[in-house]
Amino acid sequence: MAHSMLVVEDEPNVVLSLRVLMERAGFDVRVAGDGTAALREVEQAPPDVMLLDVMLPERDGYDVCRTIRANPHWNGVRIVMLTAKGRDADRDRGLAAGADAYVTKPFSTRDLVDRVKTLVGMEQG
Repeated sequence: MAHSMLVVEDEPNVVLSLRVLMERAGFDVRVAGDGTAALREVEQAPPDVMLLDVMLPERDGYDVCRTIRANPHWNGVRIVMLTAKGRDADRDRGLAAGADAYVTKPFSTRDLVDRVKTLVGMEQG
């Protein structure tokens, strides 16, 4: 059975490339375009892993991450923050909010896939 993934990103081109990349890697991908929609998706069916942009409409990625981490029913959701905010302070803030990994754009697609697979315990390929 494929691992489920929620891509939370408001840029359509980034959504398209992440969806294609992660579906090819064997994930069942859903998409949310803002922080509020992301939390609705998690309520309906918590994903195994979430690719979470920081700069989003409605609620930013830090807030979404903290909200997920505050709910014990969602402890199994692995969160990878995927953002252009690359300063150490931004990274520290993301990890402090509960992210499992913090990846800055632009990123290596191979490295991203490998990191996500490692987080959910998939074989590397």
